[in-house]
Amino acid sequence: MTSNTDLTRRVAATLALVLVADALLVAVVAYLLAPWVVPFVGTDPGVVGWAALVVPATAALAWAQLEYARRETLAAAGARTVSDSEYPDLSARLRRLSQAAGVRTPALAIADTEVPNSLTVGGPRSATVVVSTGLLDALSEDELDAVLAHELAHLRNRDATVMTLATFLPALASEESSLASAFGGSAARRLALGVAAVVGYAASTSLVSAPPFSLESLLAFGGFAAFTLVFGGVALGLLATPVVVLSGRLSRYREFGADRAGAVLSGDPAAMASALETLDDETADRPETDFRAAGVRELCFLPHGIGGDETNSDDPLADLPLDVATHPPTEERIARLRELQAEGSDVYE
Repeated sequence: MTSNTDLTRRVAATLALVLVADALLVAVVAYLLAPWVVPFVGTDPGVVGWAALVVPATAALAWAQLEYARRETLAAAGARTVSDSEYPDLSARLRRLSQAAGVRTPALAIADTEVPNSLTVGGPRSATVVVSTGLLDALSEDELDAVLAHELAHLRNRDATVMTLATFLPALASEESSLASAFGGSAARRLALGVAAVVGYAASTSLVSAPPFSLESLLAFGGFAAFTLVFGGVALGLLATPVVVLSGRLSRYREFGADRAGAVLSGDPAAMASALETLDDETADRPETDFRAAGVRELCFLPHGIGGDETNSDDPLADLPLDVATHPPTEERIARLRELQAEGSDVYE
């Protein structure tokens, strides 16, 4: 069985990698903006001063990533948040299981698709559990409880937060979040593009040692923008690869951990195993990947995604090996749950 220590270590390692990447990004931006900022403050703040800026800025960036990834994942899954009155029985189940798990009741969202799957996205205070209508149609009440308990286990283990953060770079590298599509995207994407333009302008002027708003700085920025449009997607893909690899390793561990914790929470490992068998049979003929939104399938109960079978050939991550970011074999998950069931009452202590 997967130990809590192994899962905690992998969650911590993935979180550390994401935060290091964020801190490096903030530090680079601070360095590039320094020639513009120092004249206004009158003096160079020094290493301690810049560190005092980088730490809170990194925390703010991580929070922004978490919120952005949550919204984009829900949009990619075609999920809408629903009220208790729309799905009273499902909402009551989620509240009951959340209380048993000792976690704050997450928001409930429904994806109107025949693809049977579920996922949890967001942090402890802004989490959302998504279930598809196909999943609701396919499962019995006990199986549904087991799947919801599995999703809540991700919240309790904190791996839902880490995996949501880890989807940010892959999503940014995908075609849907590229600079070319950002012009017509959401307000958040346009804001991100504006921030990137300011930083790019500062970077280009610093590289050529030109004063701001000079002809040299404008020409340098034009070259920087052209380079970014041509090579930006490839560069993002390369930057995203380490995060994809490490989060993929975490993904397999987190599913084993959530299977066990969810089975104990629902009190019925056999129902969890049965849900896996049912959903696996339902999706036997479906593609194993859905690249319309990078990162979505890693968050799902089963790895086939939740949004259908369209693929995106322009996704820079589409050519990565499938075993980099996927779930453990369903057969192995079922076998471990059968073992858990055989252990009897000892596992519920």
